[in-house]
Amino acid sequence: MQHLPSKGYYCKNKHHFDLAKEGYLNLLPAQHKNSKEPGDSRAMMRARRNFLEAGFYQPMAKALTVMIDKYRADNRPMHILDVGCGEGYYSRQIEEHAQHSEQLDLHGIDIAKNAIFAAAKKQPNARFVVASSKSMPYADQFFDLLFRVYAPSNDKEITRLLKPKGLLLTVTPGPRHLWQLKEFIYKEVKEHPVEVLLPEGFEKIDSQRVSYTIQPDQEQRMALLQMTPFAWRAKGDAQNKIQRSNGLEIETDFILTLAVKNN
Repeated sequence: MQHLPSKGYYCKNKHHFDLAKEGYLNLLPAQHKNSKEPGDSRAMMRARRNFLEAGFYQPMAKALTVMIDKYRADNRPMHILDVGCGEGYYSRQIEEHAQHSEQLDLHGIDIAKNAIFAAAKKQPNARFVVASSKSMPYADQFFDLLFRVYAPSNDKEITRLLKPKGLLLTVTPGPRHLWQLKEFIYKEVKEHPVEVLLPEGFEKIDSQRVSYTIQPDQEQRMALLQMTPFAWRAKGDAQNKIQRSNGLEIETDFILTLAVKNN
């Protein structure tokens, strides 16, 4: 895709795409939608927004930013894509805390139109697109770094989009992530694996484990639960216990893995 001065884009076949007035681009074809509104529901997005903006995951976001800064080449301009960006929380954290953030070209992609709408309004300096991570509308070898926080992605697309020696930064749950929430739901709580599977042709060059405890209030606790893949297992009794537990401290545990594309 190439950017036009008229706030639009066109592809190699000369098809023109206008930016929405909020500043984002919608490139998710109707035939690629599995529902009327793909992605997280509005209730899910509201829960995630309220929880993230309370700052509970900010230490992890800052660690992610520090790792990006550490491997930037002489603070030169850097094209960065957040795969499965949601409402753009991590892109905003990077813009706020990175060194020489004015040299960062930040992009985000998600299938949820409402999330991209919110992301574009909150961060006009970044570029956000409604599209599937299975077919991302960017030129080959355009990005210096892709990052994904718990988001699914397509290995072939990641390989295609990254420049030679480009970087892939992945955030996955650490062994004890949200352990205390799980204790309300599962009879036997199991640790997440530490090792992260990388696409073929990538080599791990750095990793960091970020762990700390949080103490969200009742409403924030339920918002956190809604963000998890195991929320559907939390029946009424478990939800009541989670909500009513006084002073519940919850462990957060993240694994940050940085890999380089070998060609």
